[in-house]
Amino acid sequence: MSLAALLVLADGRFPAGGHAHSGGAEAACKAGRIHDAATLEEFCRGRLHTAGLTAAALAAAAALALDPAVLDAAADARTPSPALRTAARRLGRQLLRAARATWPAAELDALAAAFPRGAHQPVVLGLTARAAGLGPLEAAHVAAYESVSGPATATVRLLGLDPFQASGVLASLAPELDAVSARAARAADRARRDGPDALPAASSPLLDIAAQAHADWPVRLFAS
Repeated sequence: MSLAALLVLADGRFPAGGHAHSGGAEAACKAGRIHDAATLEEFCRGRLHTAGLTAAALAAAAALALDPAVLDAAADARTPSPALRTAARRLGRQLLRAARATWPAAELDALAAAFPRGAHQPVVLGLTARAAGLGPLEAAHVAAYESVSGPATATVRLLGLDPFQASGVLASLAPELDAVSARAARAADRARRDGPDALPAASSPLLDIAAQAHADWPVRLFAS
C-alpha cells in the first residue's frame, strides 16, 4: 500500500469534481439544520453513518475486485433519489477521467467502456484505489472521509463558517471515520463470499428528500 497514493486520492484538490457538490449541506443550510459548527458536526455524523458507510463499503468491495457491474446495480438500489443517482454517476465519470490519467489501468479502461455515462462514484473510487495500489480499507477510508469533508468545506462557503471550526469538526469525527471504514471493509469482505446483499444499505431519507428539492431550485451554489 502506498501512503502517498492514498494522500493523492484523498486530497480535495484531486480533480474529481467533488468541489461542485455539497453532499446535502446546501439544502440543510437553507432549512436551518446547519447553522454553526455544532450543527455541522451533527449533520456530518449522520451522513457518515448512513450514506458514508454505504459508499465506503461499495468502494471497499470494488477495491477487492468484485464485479463492478454488480456493485453499480447495488449502488443504484441503495440510492432511491434520482437526483443523487445522477450526481453519483456524474462524479463517477469525472473521477474515472482523472483516475485514468493518473493511474492508467486496464480495469479503469474497461469500466469506462462499460459505463460511458458514468458508474456510481464509490464503485469508481474502489477501482481507482485498486489501480493506485491501495486496499479495501484504504478505499473505505477515502469514501468515508469524502462523505464528511465535502459538507464541511461547502459550509464554509455557504455560511462563512470559520474554516478552523470546520477542520475541527472533521478532526472530532476522526475516531468514527476509522470505525466506519473498518466496518465497511469487513462488510466488503463478507460480500466477496456472500454477494452484494451483505453490503450495508443504511438509509438517510431526509438527505434523499432534500436532494430532490435541491435539484429543482432555480438558483443554487452547488450541483447537489
